[in-house]
Amino acid sequence: MEEILIRIEKATAFLLEKSEGRKPRVGIVLGSGFSDWTNKLKTILDIPYKEIPGFPTTSVIGHRGHLILADVEGFPVLIMQGRFHYYEGHSMPELAIPIRVFKKLGVETLLLTNASGSINRNYQPGDIMILSDHINLVQDNPLIGPNVEAFGTRFPDAANIYTSELQQIGLLVAAKYGIRAHNGVYVFTSGPAFETPAEIRMMRTLGADAVGMSTVPEAMAACHANMKVLGISLIANLGSGMADHPLTHEDVMHTMNRVAPNLHQILDELVLKLSAMS
Repeated sequence: MEEILIRIEKATAFLLEKSEGRKPRVGIVLGSGFSDWTNKLKTILDIPYKEIPGFPTTSVIGHRGHLILADVEGFPVLIMQGRFHYYEGHSMPELAIPIRVFKKLGVETLLLTNASGSINRNYQPGDIMILSDHINLVQDNPLIGPNVEAFGTRFPDAANIYTSELQQIGLLVAAKYGIRAHNGVYVFTSGPAFETPAEIRMMRTLGADAVGMSTVPEAMAACHANMKVLGISLIANLGSGMADHPLTHEDVMHTMNRVAPNLHQILDELVLKLSAMS
């Protein structure tokens, strides 16, 4: 844990110097296929992860691997263009590093995006799901180890990880731009293999609506640090056994490209609303 704390301090010090006193209140993690949204923003800083001391790096297609500080109508917003995954070999405490750096830089509200597979038979590719809760099937946790009181309590309450007020805002904004939106439960698996049909049936029995390989470690770290969290899943494909063809990462990118314009509008409005609230 001491090594992780040193990495957090190094990254924070580096970014504080680069940001020249700007204090973002909203942080965003852009998952698979979401990165193009930043092309339209007024960029203040654009730094590859590999240049940030202490930061992990990402190797996944569709995850550019840059940290961006942008000006969104006068609000400074900190954006991760791509995230880190458990299946890449990162430990859970490593996955929490960016969120803890965000907290130290002043971020109070976190928007987490991802692409996921449907479990709920009423969900179709191109829909979005606003996370109401999650199930952690990996059974590992970024908070394991000595507690860091500077971030939060030893035993954080996980009943409201995804802020209910922000869930309602997400649903309303999605409806405004014509994207079918659901409120549902996300289940976190380790990956990198897609799930088996039997696993999808099990998850449906457990009450899950969509499945993916990310987001939950970040949400748990944010909850520990008393940050507000809004989670958005793009339903990119049908779960294993629900479609008549093999699942591929290209399915994710194809769906994203199809619905990107509407998703970008949703992100535009959400970021303004979250910034004004923070």
